[in-house]
Amino acid sequence: MTKSAIGLLVLGCMAGCANYEVPKAWEKGNLAKPEMTMGGDALEQRFEQHIYTSKENASGGYGVGGGGCGCN
Repeated sequence: MTKSAIGLLVLGCMAGCANYEVPKAWEKGNLAKPEMTMGGDALEQRFEQHIYTSKENASGGYGVGGGGCGCN
């Protein structure tokens, strides 16, 4: 296969990925479920944030200068 044929094949496969439909009213209930959120479980996020701040040895975690190594 030539490069142009492979490119056309990839383009043809990806053409179906661009199909965008607005969800119907009866489908919005499925999208509102907690497992469909981008962040995931709130308790798991708090646990991961606790681990992050413990490893960084800095309070606040995000946007706070400094760390445990002493290099600012």
